[in-house]
Amino acid sequence: MSILQRADRQGDGPSAGLPAQPVTQPPAGNVGIARDGDGDVRRGDDNANRGADITPAGAETSHRGAEIGRRGAQTDHFGTQTDPLNGDADPLGAQSDHPGTQIEPRGAQADRPGARIGRRGAKTDRPAAPNGRRGALIGGWVRGHLGLVLSAVVLVIAVGWAVVPSVFAPGDPLTGVPGEKFQAPSAAHWFGTDNLGRDLYTRMVHGAGLSLTATLTAVGIALVVGSLLGLLSGAAGGIVDTAIMRVVDVLLSIPSLLMALALVTALGFGTRNVALAMGISLIANFARVMRSEVLRVRHAPYVEAAHASGVRWYAVLLRHVLPNSFQPVLALAAVEFGMAVLAVSSLSFLGYGTKPPTPEWGSLISEGRNFLAAAWWLTTLPGLVIVAVVLAAQRVGRFAGRSDQR
Repeated sequence: MSILQRADRQGDGPSAGLPAQPVTQPPAGNVGIARDGDGDVRRGDDNANRGADITPAGAETSHRGAEIGRRGAQTDHFGTQTDPLNGDADPLGAQSDHPGTQIEPRGAQADRPGARIGRRGAKTDRPAAPNGRRGALIGGWVRGHLGLVLSAVVLVIAVGWAVVPSVFAPGDPLTGVPGEKFQAPSAAHWFGTDNLGRDLYTRMVHGAGLSLTATLTAVGIALVVGSLLGLLSGAAGGIVDTAIMRVVDVLLSIPSLLMALALVTALGFGTRNVALAMGISLIANFARVMRSEVLRVRHAPYVEAAHASGVRWYAVLLRHVLPNSFQPVLALAAVEFGMAVLAVSSLSFLGYGTKPPTPEWGSLISEGRNFLAAAWWLTTLPGLVIVAVVLAAQRVGRFAGRSDQR
């Protein structure tokens, strides 16, 4: 509160005891001036109604962009403030005693920057929002591709069995307890026990190494040899293409399992020979797909530009044609992996695989078929594991093929 204001309140100031001065007619643009009963203008009302003048400064003080009626409401609010000492309208006292009332519009303006600061603070917190949005997108994608996620989990578990079997089943797959033979699946023996008391789950886990190794070897042989044949056939064309494709047609006319049986009979028994026989029987599928992709890519503008710029033909094949033709072949490899698992297990079931008592998926089913009536789990549970791996590989491979087409 200023010295002049305190003096006015105590009656000692310059305005104390002075009679009301006559006031001339206010200009036409001045509104909101109050008069007393004698026609005089009270000083307090004049000061109170100064904010009612339509001036740019008043507009900025009260509220930027506010309407005229709102300014008038603020003027009436200031004019009705009375002095607690003499009861007269005292805008200065109102300003002194109630500073919040006078600067309310400014305070509102001051609050608004604070609100803007709060909004800026919210903006600073927004970098965390993309993480939550990304998590929501991932969750939605997982719910929309639940079958694919489960298939991937099954394949990861199967690969874990083959790579580190002792982590999943630390027991010995070759020895058992005769007193625990033919026990049904339980918490102690998840897949039950066989006729010698050996834990079937442990034998399945340790048998995954041989079965999946033979499968990967077969698919790898077919992938490499078939891709090279298809690349050469599609790039060379002419007589070379015709000769290679006629051989491929002959191989495709023979069922792969029948060809594998003939080859493994000629090569001899054993997991290695089974893998080699299956690999040879799958070459034709990869050669056909690779040839079709090479025919599609070799007429692309970037390939023709490479030829026109003088790049050697083998460099064009390795740098431009092969990288752009290999994606569908990889998707086919994922699909054929599941079929190879089934074929290798079939050959092992027929006795062309490793010799007992070494565990292998096909041989485990073959051993359990003699006790199918008394111990159903000896054939059912290993068969379900093989089916799950085959279906999971098929699902992942088909998804990879659709993604490549997009």
